[in-house]
Amino acid sequence: MPEPNRPTTEYRYEKLTWPEVDAAVARGPVCVLPVGSIEQHGPHLPLDVDVVCPRGIADGAGREVPGKVLVLPTLWNGYTAHVMDFPGTLNAHHATLLESVLDVTRSLAYHGFKKILLLNGHGSNFPVLDLAARRTNLETDAECAALSWWGLLTVDKAFLPSWRESTFPGGCAHACELETSLYMYLEGEGVRRHLIRDGVIKFNTENSPFLWLDLFASGPMAFVPWTSAYSDTGAFGEPEKATAEKGERAYLEAVKQLVALVSWWKDRPRDVRRDHHATPPTFPMPWGQRPFPHPKGGPR
Repeated sequence: MPEPNRPTTEYRYEKLTWPEVDAAVARGPVCVLPVGSIEQHGPHLPLDVDVVCPRGIADGAGREVPGKVLVLPTLWNGYTAHVMDFPGTLNAHHATLLESVLDVTRSLAYHGFKKILLLNGHGSNFPVLDLAARRTNLETDAECAALSWWGLLTVDKAFLPSWRESTFPGGCAHACELETSLYMYLEGEGVRRHLIRDGVIKFNTENSPFLWLDLFASGPMAFVPWTSAYSDTGAFGEPEKATAEKGERAYLEAVKQLVALVSWWKDRPRDVRRDHHATPPTFPMPWGQRPFPHPKGGPR
């Protein structure tokens, strides 16, 4: 039996050999890096929710289009400092998370991969991942973008209204209808079903037009205090409305949209950078960005 062509059939980056990785570069796949956290999710969900969910969705897309996607091992060391009042949570300093992600994206860019997607599983990671993506774009010759997995459920505007039963805002927040449903579908044996209880975000009950929170929208004021200050159990939302069937629907929709995203982005032409200096600068940018390749004079 001939050996399978692993660079086109194996989507898990870490399962390739170095010659297989080298061969995979030529087809220009989108490298998907799931980034999660080890963080409390109330009494009814394990600490690895933010690891299991983005990796499960990334793997689903990899199985659908293995020639277009390479899924990296999940980074689990998320920024969770505000949740440390709940035992079990493991925190990475925001600078540590930033540098950890940049270490991966720079490595991928160096090896020749030019499209990288950071697939987030933990809300408070996102500002750091946005910065990591921006810096990757400016400091390497790769293109990098960041996306939280639940954002994939907003592409089809008809999907959420057909699925969600919890109150807006707040019914989908943390260890909620959505996260509990998806975990029920992906690793249902880990759910402590007898401990599922709805919980509220205390500041949502103030009905302020400025401060309210939901996974899918929020008020205009950004405010992230200690989690224990606005939640008694660490679970806020309506997990009592969760079902494995909803989780399957969310999973299939997220995978479908991730496949569509990478299929579009994989071959999207790179936008062309233009320098508008009449006189080329005389020294490189001092912040680590790649200099503009001036044909005559200026930094190189």
